[in-house]
Amino acid sequence: MKIFKPHFWYNKRQRNGVFFLLAVIVVLQFIYAFVDFSSEDEQNTTTDELIAFQYQIDSLKQIELENRKPKLFPFNPNYITDFKGYQLGMSAEEIDRLHNYRKQNKWINSVKDFKEVTKISDSLLAIISPYFKFPDWVVKRQNQKKNKVTKTSSSEKPIYSKVYKTSTNDINKATQQDFETVSGVGEVLATRIIKYRNKLQGYSLSSQLYEVWGLSKETANEVLETFKIVDKPIIAKVNVNTATFKEVLKNPYIDYELCKKIFEYRDEVAELQNISELRNIKDFPLDKYDRIVIYLEAK
Repeated sequence: MKIFKPHFWYNKRQRNGVFFLLAVIVVLQFIYAFVDFSSEDEQNTTTDELIAFQYQIDSLKQIELENRKPKLFPFNPNYITDFKGYQLGMSAEEIDRLHNYRKQNKWINSVKDFKEVTKISDSLLAIISPYFKFPDWVVKRQNQKKNKVTKTSSSEKPIYSKVYKTSTNDINKATQQDFETVSGVGEVLATRIIKYRNKLQGYSLSSQLYEVWGLSKETANEVLETFKIVDKPIIAKVNVNTATFKEVLKNPYIDYELCKKIFEYRDEVAELQNISELRNIKDFPLDKYDRIVIYLEAK
């Protein structure tokens, strides 16, 4: 009777191969467990080459950070917007103080004024104030004030400059040199006052002086202390009922849209019986009525 045995045990070559494979596995595990593969040589991270390379990386990072910073250019601090204020590093309260001050039709004319109005910190003011750019007439006035503060020794004789006497006190006849005698009025502002006077054909109301661009209320008050409307200008009024569109549009207080509404109203009523009927026009600027009617009439 034959006893059945697996074929595996009859293949001697296969048995030897299995034993060899097991031996290899045991040897590899032994080597992995007891042999140290780490390098004895430590990498030197303080070499001159690495230090120089790290310095270059830090320099490039610094350049990139500088490029990302918003660049500042000269600007008038009176016109700082919310976004501009945030870019400069101002707080919301400081920006609001500036805007509330400007809403009163007041102007900042020096770094000191900016500090007093906004209550900004000295450190931030020192950073942004070199970029402040004020109008030429403001700079000229500040220089004039500095020149007045001169120190003279007791041995020196005081030098008196010749005081210019105004040629008239009539604001409609005053010259540029006359206006420049007023504190705060330089060549630029004096020229603007005269140009606006020509546009209006003469100042008919003292309040029209406050409409001169760049002229602060305080400076305008000083001008009106010296110059008055002695003789009102003679202005040839335009008949609103017969005038052309172009003739009405020449009115310094009437723009295209308002002129269009006036003519639409004229077409609707056929003829204005009184110039005061302009008040009936929808969205008519009532605050400008007294100025508009200087140049218009209804016949």
